[in-house]
Amino acid sequence: LRAVPLTGLRPPLPLGEGFLDRPPLQKRDSHSFKDIQYSYSALESERNFREDCSMQIINNRLLMAGVVLLLQQTTPPTPLIRENVTVKISEHVYVIPDGNVGGVPNVGIIVGSKGTLVVDTGLGPRNGQTVLREVGKVSSNAELYVVATHFHSEHTLGESAFPASAKVIRARALQQDIDEFGIQPNFATRSAANAELMKDAVFRRADEIFDKEKTLDLGGVRVRLLSYGGTHTNGDTLIFVEGDNVLFAGDVIMNRRFLAFSANSSVQAWLRSLEESARLRPARIVPSHGEMGDGSLIETDRNYLQILQSRVRDLKREGKTLEQIADTVTTEFRAKYPDWTGNAGAAARSAYNETN
Repeated sequence: LRAVPLTGLRPPLPLGEGFLDRPPLQKRDSHSFKDIQYSYSALESERNFREDCSMQIINNRLLMAGVVLLLQQTTPPTPLIRENVTVKISEHVYVIPDGNVGGVPNVGIIVGSKGTLVVDTGLGPRNGQTVLREVGKVSSNAELYVVATHFHSEHTLGESAFPASAKVIRARALQQDIDEFGIQPNFATRSAANAELMKDAVFRRADEIFDKEKTLDLGGVRVRLLSYGGTHTNGDTLIFVEGDNVLFAGDVIMNRRFLAFSANSSVQAWLRSLEESARLRPARIVPSHGEMGDGSLIETDRNYLQILQSRVRDLKREGKTLEQIADTVTTEFRAKYPDWTGNAGAAARSAYNETN
């Protein structure tokens, strides 16, 4: 901005007006000409000042718009199961898709002539009520069963909304995870909306506990509940619908996602679970999160783990440390599987600990 003297400063001229718009001066002595020059300078300074203020306002608005956009991108959506999107994927099986929203599972509804089985119930009572409403649209059976693919809160805490007559069935290893770890992950710490969803949410008491396998006859369709361990959690439970050949795979088999390893996971145990799943010959696989797929997902995940296992073994023989191997594998496999989400770092750590 130009410096403008304060002493004797005249009020700024209205925009669009200036000395060129005024009638010609009768006498152009040196004093009046300087006075005109001074008025023009004040007008120009005023215009510059207003232009600078306008630009500052525009910049501030752009900055605020950027902040709002950033917040929208970094704040995850509330994990709510959607209504009226349930799809029928086989004669007896319906799925409520997760909509690619974190903290929302793919919910399964398996309907026989006398009983209905629900697979995973969402985060808290509100989601459980949504599931119940969707169940009512496809089944009028009085017998209602509930099973979770593992103990994590978005798969189990919706059970608290189910009526007392509903029968909760759990693998023993899954019940042990609940007893040992409690509510995990605690979504309530992530946002006020999540905390509201989890309000009054509790684990239902299991009505029946099985060890390795249980077969449930729903009337005209049989469902096998299979307990696998050492994978995503110690109590992972897969649900296979015979005849329909649909497999609810939990987090054990995923579609274009790096398998989620924990400190208790084992690459070797995971490969064994994939071998057992392959023997079922599923035509349709429903992961606990993400897109559904066909039986080829098993081979894809198995190849990935075998390649990772081999790569970690080679790097360890070269004398690389655990951290170096985890970093290297994460980078290399992100490039090898560019359309997958997550990363391979945790799986590499597990493979390192299992490699001599």
